[in-house]
Amino acid sequence: MCLAIPALIKLIEDKEAEAEIGGLTRRISLWLTPEAKVGDYVLLHTGYAINILDQEEAEETLKLLEEIARLTEEES
Repeated sequence: MCLAIPALIKLIEDKEAEAEIGGLTRRISLWLTPEAKVGDYVLLHTGYAINILDQEEAEETLKLLEEIARLTEEES
């Protein structure tokens, strides 16, 4: 099974970007989504932006992932 998560593009340099994921900044590749712009949410898988998401969809997905993490911590 594969997992891709939303990331917010903060800065673009050629085919790479700095993206924020849960408060952390990572370098990601835009080779598969060259049309991505600063301020876009992208779906990130293994360091590659594989799709551009609208803000509402990205925020809803992040909210669900945070809820899963919170529930998992409560069970531990």
